[in-house]
Order: sequence, then structure tokens, then C-alpha cells
Amino acid sequence: MTDVAHAGEVVREGGLVVYPTETVYGLGADALDAEAVERVFEAKGRARDKPVSLGVPDVETATEHVLATERETAFMYEFLPGPVTVLCQRREHVPDILTAGRELVGVRVPAHQTALALYRTAGTPVTATSANLSGRPSVTDPADLDEELLEQVDHVVDSGPTDGTESTVVDVEAGEIHRRGSLADRIEDWLDEG
Repeated sequence: MTDVAHAGEVVREGGLVVYPTETVYGLGADALDAEAVERVFEAKGRARDKPVSLGVPDVETATEHVLATERETAFMYEFLPGPVTVLCQRREHVPDILTAGRELVGVRVPAHQTALALYRTAGTPVTATSANLSGRPSVTDPADLDEELLEQVDHVVDSGPTDGTESTVVDVEAGEIHRRGSLADRIEDWLDEG
């Protein structure tokens, strides 16, 4: 069994995995399983009022879990896969704990083959939050993972160092960038042109 196949199995069974993206290492669990998402918050020591994004292998899969407007869909096809988190209206089956009770959920389709393979193998949206303890720097190299976090993780997919630039978080409908990261200037131009 490959590393990614095993990681997908861990996610399906409610476990936690650390996996690479094109930005930083992520902490993954089944994003539709409230108990698994709770484990993510516990492992990170993350406040429950801070939502967590979900990762999917492509835009088509994203639309199964969010009610994307025409503009949001056009944006996703323009920028995904890529280092961008798109805020969209969640569908009813997306658990409250993931979104901290909010109606919007962040969607990630990383431009990283290992992350996409994990999402496909897991067969479910996977949490897309950085693999670090809250308040500590994001991890770009698995060698730097915090021991305290590792104690709660069931599997680490190591594919060497990542880029390190955080994804840009954007609310397309509101025309707002919530966090500037990769591609922020291009995204701003797109929003202004629309």
C-alpha cells in the first residue's frame, strides 16, 4: 500500500494525517465527520470559533459541498487548483464545527499532486488547515512538526519541504481578500475587473 493510500484509509477511519500542499503542510481529517474535525481542533489547540477549510480534488467536487454562485464558480475555474482558499455558502451536510457555525466554508484545491491524490483516495473532503499548534508558525518541512502535534497524528505523508507562502483567502461575492498570500495581486485584479 502506498503512503497516500494508507493516509486516505486513515482519514476514512476518522484519523488524522499530516500532508503536503503547495503552500505549507496541512492537518487532514474527514471534513464531513464532526468527531474527526473535533480531533483537528484538539490537536492544534485551536479555538472553536475559528473555522477550518475543506480540501477537495477539483472544482466539480467542491460544488457537491458548497452552493457556489456563477461568479464563485468562474473564479474557482480561473484560480484552482492553486494556493487560494475560496469562501462559499456551505451545503447542509457540512458540519457546524468545521465552519464555527458560519454559513461560509473555505474551499481548497491545492496545486500539489500528493494532496490531490490524498483527497481522491480518502473519497471525502479533507480538512485543510496548517499542521501546527495554534499561534505557532506554519510548517514547511515535516522535520519541524511539533512533537505535541505529532503525538495526536496517525500518519505523516512526507514529500520534503514546501513553498511556505500561505494561500490567499477570498470572499468572491463580497469582493474581499481576507488574507493576502500567493497570487493576491492577480486575485485583486480579477475581483476589480468583475
